[in-house]
Amino acid sequence: MATLFSFSPTPTFAYLSQSNHNKNPNFFSSTQSLSFKKPLSIKCFRSPENDPAPAVQKFWGWLSDKGIVSAKSPIKPSIVPEGLGLVAQRDIGKNEVVLEVPKRFWINPDTVLASEIGSVCSGLKPWVSVALFLIREKKLGDDSSWKPYIDILPEFTNSTIFWSEQELSQLQGSQLLNTTLGVKELVANEFAKLEEEVILCHKKLFPFPITIDDFFWAFGMLRSRAFTHLEGQSLVLIPLADLINHSPSITAEDFAWEVKGAGLFSRELLFSLRNPIPVKAGDQVLIQYDLRKKNAELALDYGFVESRPERHTYTLTLEIPESDPFFGDKLDVAETNGLGEVVYFDIILDQPLPPTMLPYLRLLAIGGTDAFILESIFRNSVWGHLQLPFSRANEELICRVIRDTCKSALSGYSTTIEQDEKLLDEGNLDPRLEIAVRIRLGEKKVLQQVDGIFREREMELGVLEYYQERRLKDLGLCGAQGEKLPWIGEV
Repeated sequence: MATLFSFSPTPTFAYLSQSNHNKNPNFFSSTQSLSFKKPLSIKCFRSPENDPAPAVQKFWGWLSDKGIVSAKSPIKPSIVPEGLGLVAQRDIGKNEVVLEVPKRFWINPDTVLASEIGSVCSGLKPWVSVALFLIREKKLGDDSSWKPYIDILPEFTNSTIFWSEQELSQLQGSQLLNTTLGVKELVANEFAKLEEEVILCHKKLFPFPITIDDFFWAFGMLRSRAFTHLEGQSLVLIPLADLINHSPSITAEDFAWEVKGAGLFSRELLFSLRNPIPVKAGDQVLIQYDLRKKNAELALDYGFVESRPERHTYTLTLEIPESDPFFGDKLDVAETNGLGEVVYFDIILDQPLPPTMLPYLRLLAIGGTDAFILESIFRNSVWGHLQLPFSRANEELICRVIRDTCKSALSGYSTTIEQDEKLLDEGNLDPRLEIAVRIRLGEKKVLQQVDGIFREREMELGVLEYYQERRLKDLGLCGAQGEKLPWIGEV
């Protein structure tokens, strides 16, 4: 019966073909809280020997020449602990607009189509075309009109897609490891296809070597810097605005940006960025990237994690196997109630199980004498019956399989919860190792939490009320305490 239930990595690969996110988003569309000595918000890195200051000055001058900024602009790009960021040049009030970037300075699929390589990019996925555009502009060097912007982009981030094999080994057993490897494989496959169908076929447009490392660099830049869902814009890089860093202390749900018209008589669009909280002159202007993201997604996209319990999740994948003799009936019940053959449940640390998880588990576990409930006569009411324990055998099976799976998943990690907590207490960890430790610790605590929930449920199996008892009560054939009432004539 173990095939009924399985834990597997969050399916994050959908983003490679479609956007579905916030800032710097997942453009391509998991007990006690952990405490940080200081928030991890490391977004980008340069080699220590490469001083970014001259490049930043040239970038600011380029923006000034284009009329995007001026000496009176409330913010200015500066070197900050995260790499580069936006620093207030004066006191800035809450919700004050700090910058506006006209659409003609955005980099999106339309930019690519209007460029020299537009004719060979029209059939590519949006993110692939923008990635190729970034690589080409970087390779062009001084001949690129985007050089001041390209020069301030980091060579890598702390995203797990840039980790070495040794660094990834610290994620052994985690869902993030499988997700990272899956994303890397998909990116590599996209590059192989792009190289064969576009790059090698158009040597005049791409006279320089383009490697898979170049493609991963561009992918990492898009993953960490792109804005999505901007008035129909599926994927946009916005120079200057994309230097904005993240703060875990900002919890406002409202987006800090919008797209608006440049003026009453202008058709040009502007990207407008607001300051979500008051900032003093000299302090960094920060925003919240996305409250809905899990720590695994933050690590994959940007290369940092947060301490809040709701960032720690484990994704439970439940599937109705085609080998199930009642596959068709169960699928019909699931689809009628807004679910499907495969369902992903994000289980969050210190929060109750998702409300539809137990009913779906009971549906999967139905079999034997319980299968009568799947008959067509019950079809409109079966989901309601599954909101409560259906039978002891059904509930017992759920508890046993989930607990066995939790124990199996926990055994896949190379360290224990206690060992991870000791590592964090000792401090002075390499940033990537610290991310790995916090990721695997969070996942293990969620698994431990799930195991505890179903362990307690196992202990209650003898006192739970099941379908047959509820049915007898409804018919007046069972007492308030569940005792069977005597038939008329028996007294």
